[in-house]
Amino acid sequence: MQGNRVRPLAVVTGASSGIGAALARELARHGHDLILTARRATALESLAAELRTAGAVASVLVADLSVPGAGRTLARDIEALGRDVDVLINNAGFGDAGPFVEADPDRIDAMLELNVVALTALTRAMLPGMVRRGHGRVMLVSSTAAFQPGPNMAAYCASKAYVLSFGEAIARELRRTGVTVTTLCPGATHSGFAEAARAASLPLYRSAVVPTMTSEQVARAGYRALVRGRPVLVTGVVNKLVAFSGSIFPRAVVWPVAKLLLGDATVTHK
Repeated sequence: MQGNRVRPLAVVTGASSGIGAALARELARHGHDLILTARRATALESLAAELRTAGAVASVLVADLSVPGAGRTLARDIEALGRDVDVLINNAGFGDAGPFVEADPDRIDAMLELNVVALTALTRAMLPGMVRRGHGRVMLVSSTAAFQPGPNMAAYCASKAYVLSFGEAIARELRRTGVTVTTLCPGATHSGFAEAARAASLPLYRSAVVPTMTSEQVARAGYRALVRGRPVLVTGVVNKLVAFSGSIFPRAVVWPVAKLLLGDATVTHK
């Protein structure tokens, strides 16, 4: 509570670390209560305790959104808490580096379930209440990888292209409802993502040309975009140039840039 006013409630998926945790802190700092969800209970409880000391009511719902049907289940668990959701941050996601032909099929399935299916299901579950109440904010965390095909991270880049397209489309659909949708597209970020995706050795994360931002920098910029209702935000000037070059230049230019950032993923017959 703030005086006699109920604080707005935000749901953050993938809140146990990285950009998700930084966004949760940013929301708490600006007067939101939180529902935090991810797979790692210990990390979530630690963050919730931190946010409570800052005056937020913070609840934890442990969920693995890479499991089929988990998005709908989480939506029901949130509804059972009995509070209207004012802000939804769909941040949970992971990547996988390497040639697609060598990728683990189970890992691909889990990645698409998390990055695409659960994100879509949770958004679909939260939006009707927001529209009915005439206010609400949704953030979908995509990536600069959404703007061009990415050999060596093919399925991941495609999943983030879906998020960007989906976010822009529903933002347009909802423009007269009081509900906004912001798609956040960070570039290389110190967040633990690269290590989990087995991508830390890729040129993108070692480039002096494309600076790596901190999770806190991305979260601050993302929060400002969320409050303003911006449909899309690419964080960082260089990231903007790299992202939009994919839609401006022909593929003959795009492919060498992709190779420069993601390495050579050419598969040869053995």
